[in-house]
Amino acid sequence: MSDDNAIRPFRIDIPQADLDDLCERLRRTRWPSEVPGVGWSRGMPLAYLQELAAYWRDSYDWRAQEALLNTFPQFTTEIDGANVHFLHVLSPEPSALPLIMTHGWPGSIVEFLDVIGPLTDPRAHGGEPADAFHLVLPSIPSFGLSGPIHETGWNVHRFATAWAELMRRLGYERYGAQGGDLGSAISRELGVIDAAHMVGVHLTPIWSSLSPEEADPNNEEEQRSLQTAQRYQSELSGYGYLQATRPQTIAYPLTDSPVGQLALIGEKFKDWTDSMDRPEDAVDRDRMLTNVMFYWLTRTAGSAANAYYEELHTGGWGGEPETSTVPTGVAVFARDISLPIRRIAERKNHIVHWSHFERGGHFAAVEEPVVFVEDIRAFFRLVR
Repeated sequence: MSDDNAIRPFRIDIPQADLDDLCERLRRTRWPSEVPGVGWSRGMPLAYLQELAAYWRDSYDWRAQEALLNTFPQFTTEIDGANVHFLHVLSPEPSALPLIMTHGWPGSIVEFLDVIGPLTDPRAHGGEPADAFHLVLPSIPSFGLSGPIHETGWNVHRFATAWAELMRRLGYERYGAQGGDLGSAISRELGVIDAAHMVGVHLTPIWSSLSPEEADPNNEEEQRSLQTAQRYQSELSGYGYLQATRPQTIAYPLTDSPVGQLALIGEKFKDWTDSMDRPEDAVDRDRMLTNVMFYWLTRTAGSAANAYYEELHTGGWGGEPETSTVPTGVAVFARDISLPIRRIAERKNHIVHWSHFERGGHFAAVEEPVVFVEDIRAFFRLVR
């Protein structure tokens, strides 16, 4: 008899045929034309994408990245009918606090690779043993190594409910949560539905909107927040509406064309980061490509897009959030796509820690890992 609660060891082992197929598709890419002289203003420039695709085909080493990922203990378990893949990295410190960290779109657990060591073993990384964490790093159902979902209804609330069950299944009765992008919404919701077991939630960023009527015209921070939100809505949010309305349609080109998948994600690593001319100004090229591989190899581009559809059609987009009483810490990075304002966030959240950093963007853990780690440590010192 099978155990529905079973936690099974997992190891990444991509068939060579899949890697050969990727290289062949990259070699046979059918390139479009381009309006000259427009730079990044209309999307990823042709010359840059051709260079990046050639690097992906000829120089990028998936097997090296696979070996790195396999140095961390990985598992799968079935929760609410969905497969959940996760890293579970225990600290050598016996008093470590369990912490579940959640990625967003178009991210993956790859974002957290540089912070696993400092968070789990601060003693070995120049930190204090009292700041140690046991880390649980899941791939959101429908994303990456968790694989596609096979039924409707997987919205933020359901993801958070699955995380509460995952932490219960791992035996953690007292824990913290951290998340960015979609992971921010999931982590906050986890604090709402499992407050009895939650010591605190750290978010990068927290989603709280500032309307033009609310913004103080004499407050530079609030005007910058408003301008950032307006730019996102007018220029950067098209992907979100497409995913929220026609996720199945975009699944076809993104699953069939690696360059299409690369262009979509690579553009976000340029537009949403603290970069200048190209994504590599903010994020290591191989790390970005490994993140793309998590979508390409698993064919989860369309499945992941369904998370946006579910939120739009269950009231998550623009709806009034439930009040969270769990102690909450927020880290705001200056080049993020959302610059929340504390007085607005405090209406529905118990804010006890608020940091603002002049460097870094939306992918904080991979852009500014040292700052990211220290802010997590600083917040959880308040609530441990």
